[in-house]
Amino acid sequence: MTHPNVSLSAAPAPGEAVSRPETDAAHALAELRRYLTSGAAQDSEKLPTERALAETLGVGRHALRRALDVLEAEGLIWRKQGAGTFLGSAPDPFTGRIASLIPMTNYEEVMEVRVRLEPQIAQLAALRATPERLARLEQILTRLDDIADAEGRELWDGAFHREIAVMAGNQLLLSLFDIVNRARRDKTWQALREKARTQVPYSIADTQRQHRAIVAAIAAADPERAGATMHEHLLDIQMRLLRLTSLMPAAARPPIATSEEQKQ
Repeated sequence: MTHPNVSLSAAPAPGEAVSRPETDAAHALAELRRYLTSGAAQDSEKLPTERALAETLGVGRHALRRALDVLEAEGLIWRKQGAGTFLGSAPDPFTGRIASLIPMTNYEEVMEVRVRLEPQIAQLAALRATPERLARLEQILTRLDDIADAEGRELWDGAFHREIAVMAGNQLLLSLFDIVNRARRDKTWQALREKARTQVPYSIADTQRQHRAIVAAIAAADPERAGATMHEHLLDIQMRLLRLTSLMPAAARPPIATSEEQKQ
């Protein structure tokens, strides 16, 4: 007769292995989830080695690997052989390839693409702009007009042009814009642009006037004028940069990194 206070499930069946926390993958997964939300994990993008992590969590290496497999499938971590385990999703390989292109280009190529891409983006923005987006564009432009330092001007100028790309409502064009816009973060590019502002006959008021003309055309839902004013603005930048570099000694011109230099 079975005593009513004794649980039949408390004892393992004959021959059944007793599950221990250090060998239990479910336990390892629970401990690992707690670890990922703790301050210890948030202090670094890279997790400790499997050996160190297993010791910290008090779990076995095999159970830990099975738990890591689950978290990787959920996109919470990613692993690279020989490098370790990292928080978050694995980097997009396409993004990495784009990043490798940036040092191999130069301001001339960047401006050639911008002159051909952004007028079309401005035309779509004029067709699709919403009052909310126009208000946002005005706010960015006001902030840009108030900035005095070179880094700030470059930052907010990029934000201004990107907002127009967002207003165009085309994700593929926005992605192309972002690829080109990444080149503007390069310090050589920023230094060259600032020299064009100060060493070539130039007035920041000229750029402000051009920006205002672009916004007015977009607000008026006039795609033809929006494209034309953006084209005029970018051509002006391109000509100033060309004029500046033509006055520079060859040794002082911004270098173009080759694919071989990138490998070094």
